[in-house]
Amino acid sequence: MMKKPVLLVVLVAVVGLMLSGCEGLLPHRGEAQPQADIIASSYAAADALIHSGGNSLLPNYPLIGATFVDINDLERTTPFGRVVSEHFSSRFSERGFEVIEILLRTNVYVRQDEGGEFMLSRELRNLSEQRNAQAVIVGTYAIGRHQVYITARLIRAVDSRILASHDYTLPLDDDIGYLLRVR
Repeated sequence: MMKKPVLLVVLVAVVGLMLSGCEGLLPHRGEAQPQADIIASSYAAADALIHSGGNSLLPNYPLIGATFVDINDLERTTPFGRVVSEHFSSRFSERGFEVIEILLRTNVYVRQDEGGEFMLSRELRNLSEQRNAQAVIVGTYAIGRHQVYITARLIRAVDSRILASHDYTLPLDDDIGYLLRVR
């Protein structure tokens, strides 16, 4: 009779030890998630655009920084899209580029036409011509279950060609989730 309780105690102890080994793999309730560094990630992505397309840019001609938009609705943005756009503009400016900021209400992103060519919205093309801008910094984001997927592009204003593109993700933490909410 004594063997069953002893066996039960040993079994419980073994299972307890096995589960304690998995403890570090699961988040604790109430424990803060690791926070994304939106600024550092945006700066690194902007640096990648500069590295890829910077040689195509001419000195003394400005760039336009457009608000990043929701990939599911190119006429919609959130505080997240505006903040990431600001970071890109800041980084390009820090790297010696003249950046003109625009805050437009209508779609300023790049659309693809039926022939597979890209075209800037009419409003953005007109603004580029008025300001003599050579390129536009644009971006989209998509909200996943655990990540935000971001694509940033440097688009030549005269013909809407992609000079550089960079894709990256950020974990969907509490701060990013807050910035993605429409107010």
